[in-house]
Amino acid sequence: MNSGWVNSFGDYCRSLMHSAWHDVRGWTWHRWAIVAVAVAVLIALATLVDVPSIGALRSWSENLGGWFIAAFIAAYVFFTQFPIPRTVWTLAAGLLFGPWLGLGISLVALTISATLSLIIVRSLLGEWIRPHLSHPAVNKINARLERRGWLAIASLRLVAGVPFSLLNYVAALTPIPITQFVLATLIGSIPTTAIGVFFGDALTGQTDPQTVIALIVAAALGVAGLVLDTRLPATPGVQGSVKREE
Repeated sequence: MNSGWVNSFGDYCRSLMHSAWHDVRGWTWHRWAIVAVAVAVLIALATLVDVPSIGALRSWSENLGGWFIAAFIAAYVFFTQFPIPRTVWTLAAGLLFGPWLGLGISLVALTISATLSLIIVRSLLGEWIRPHLSHPAVNKINARLERRGWLAIASLRLVAGVPFSLLNYVAALTPIPITQFVLATLIGSIPTTAIGVFFGDALTGQTDPQTVIALIVAAALGVAGLVLDTRLPATPGVQGSVKREE
């Protein structure tokens, strides 16, 4: 690894920390109060609200009838805003709705969730991070993400081990256009989501012996996409900035 880049990235991280500390010190008491309340609410939610069990979801389906699909999507979107693995929701979709409907519902829900996470984080931190994206340590990376971010995001979605919510948070601080992010998330998530949904359906007795092989193949495709992205040149003339799309 290039030691010069490591040193430059270390300088970049230090500048981010210094900027963050400088900004936090300048907060008014009103802003401190808002942040304190928000943190308290998040802690309360994390402590008191549990991910529903399959039994609870089945009970919801009996009580809500035709509205259950909308309720399931809303719950999926809400819980995956936090760093909680989405696997349980993907498996539940296969069990509750069957493979094909479960796949469609999961893809709609995860795309809405990822887009909402991106918008929230970008609206909160986009203005602050924008001036730092021209730093030499990250300028080339941001150039790739702005011009060809769909390839990196789609490739990472293919790797089941990459945390869903964490990738959303990180992507929000990059210049990737929202349209690219949404399409890359939707398309890149199809293989792993399908595997999860069909495996969830398999828990009812229809076992698919190729599940592990399929996960390995999807991950290999994701890694290949990332390697390809590093070998393709970044388009010159990119200004390191977080873009907002209406």
